[in-house]
Amino acid sequence: MRMQCCLPLVVAACGLLLAGKLRAQGVPAIPASSFASPDVEVTVKPTDGKPIVGEVVVQLINVHGQLQDQILLKNGRGRFIRVPKAEFRVLVMAPGYQQAEKRVDLVRVVTLVTVNVELLPMSDAEDAASDKGIAALNPKAQKEVGKALEALRTKKPNSARSYLEAAERDAPNSAEVEYLFGVYDSQLNNPTGAQTHWNKALSLNPKHLSALLEVGQELLHEKKPAEAMPYLNRAVEAEPSSWRAQGLLAEADYMHGNRDGAIRHAERAMELGHERAALLQPFLAGILAEGGYKERAIHILQEYVKANAFDVAAAKQLEQLENPEAVPPADPSSVTEELTAVTAAATALPIPSNWLPPDVDEKVPPVESGAVCSLDDVLQKTGDQLVALVHDIERFTATESLVDQTINRWGVASAPEKRTFSYVVSMEEIRPGHLSVDEYRTSDGNPARFPNGVATNGLPALVMIFHPFYVANYDMTCEGLARWNGGLAWQVHFRQRAGKPILNRGFRIGRSSSHPVALRGRAWISSENYHIARLETDLVRPVPEIQLVAEHAAIEYGAVNFRGNVNLWLPRSAEVHFDWRGQRVHRRHSFDNYLLFSVDENERIGKPKGANAPTHPNRGDSPDPPL
Repeated sequence: MRMQCCLPLVVAACGLLLAGKLRAQGVPAIPASSFASPDVEVTVKPTDGKPIVGEVVVQLINVHGQLQDQILLKNGRGRFIRVPKAEFRVLVMAPGYQQAEKRVDLVRVVTLVTVNVELLPMSDAEDAASDKGIAALNPKAQKEVGKALEALRTKKPNSARSYLEAAERDAPNSAEVEYLFGVYDSQLNNPTGAQTHWNKALSLNPKHLSALLEVGQELLHEKKPAEAMPYLNRAVEAEPSSWRAQGLLAEADYMHGNRDGAIRHAERAMELGHERAALLQPFLAGILAEGGYKERAIHILQEYVKANAFDVAAAKQLEQLENPEAVPPADPSSVTEELTAVTAAATALPIPSNWLPPDVDEKVPPVESGAVCSLDDVLQKTGDQLVALVHDIERFTATESLVDQTINRWGVASAPEKRTFSYVVSMEEIRPGHLSVDEYRTSDGNPARFPNGVATNGLPALVMIFHPFYVANYDMTCEGLARWNGGLAWQVHFRQRAGKPILNRGFRIGRSSSHPVALRGRAWISSENYHIARLETDLVRPVPEIQLVAEHAAIEYGAVNFRGNVNLWLPRSAEVHFDWRGQRVHRRHSFDNYLLFSVDENERIGKPKGANAPTHPNRGDSPDPPL
């Protein structure tokens, strides 16, 4: 059998009246210039005197938190033209420097206001060393922990104890080992022992997120919300984007009688956790209904039940809200028990993996506070770049270096196997609304052979998720402006929409038909040029038909300079982890020695004819699936 991770061949996817009135009352007339819109000039200077490497993003944000305008500074200076007379925040963000903010009042400004901003460099010690989990342990301890994790994952705690004891001997005073001892005791229904180990883990690493969450959740289980809150607040301080911490705080607030706080934290949890926090929707609907927000509660439950038909309790909850006369109300105390049980189930921590990278929905990477993102603008400009890329490229070649490692059941990697291929990619719009992206590899003139007969294809084409042909197939959320690789980038989360064709990823075994795979993930899009700098993806769900349990891909993109001073944005490296048919594999791809081929380079490289839009007749329509 040969599994091929591939994109299918066709990629699918009034001022004057006021002046007159004032004159009639004997008030001097206001000069006409007072009604003109002034300019705002921003000058930025670092306090350390060093030149700023990378783009400087300046945003003008109104009192309602909406983005008025945004510019990139050149040589530390830039200007907003004809700004409405109102109050604004000037927000400045630059790589290597702390975010700066100044307020400006333009109500009485006639023509120009100058805003001078000083930037403070970030401290090199800002990211202090902390427990890095299993990866920080020595190799022998890592192996023992891997065996313990396998036992805990298969609900065999008695088998885990000896491995944890061995790991403790090899790595004494490890917060990670103490945490797993707590999981072990929890599986043995020994909450006292579990709490002891988790508190010891916190004495070794006060910011151990999982231990903080476990202690908080156990205290909630014991109906001690006041005692749980300090731990959960510490968890939010340690990891502000933890949706589980927000979900548990929602439960604690609800148990404590603070319904508004519970609603706020539950909404934040779902905003952060996306798909993973969906199980909190019945809880949120329940407390909204209790607070009198019945229509909103019904809407949330309708959407939830539509996507989770298996949840009988949620369907009954919806029926009771929609037909209160036909369905008798439940006892209030039992409702409270049911709602808190829902939260506990949704926020329960899984057994950690010691080889798979964190899931893209486990937490949201940090973004600049207060920065405002216009999703439509980001998607439009990113789509324009991808339209231009397809227009400019007919075919390119590169040298691909591959490092392959198999991962055993305990999470230990094999010795790396290295291979080098001659790599060719062609892409084109073969007809309106359809792209073709093909890959070819050879090794010493012969067809490429991948380790274990499993080929990884389609990596260059994943970026086409943001192409105008396919972007409508995904739910997109702009999470904010992030610092990335010495620059600034818009951080966008995406997820395959239900009912839309799955066109950007497929898997093929042997000569069988391709199995489409729905993806979710996150992209970092340069705020300077709107090229995608990094893309991460995970499966929306496993694919049992082909025994695909997991696949995580992370691709880095960069500018490649070709002859004639042509710069195109292409993949530079990629890491892929997959679990298929019991095989756990980690692959690292890197690309260099690029060459560009086109029909007529002088004629082809340039702006697409017509508007910066593809020939697809309707951006909201999707092409037919090619399967």
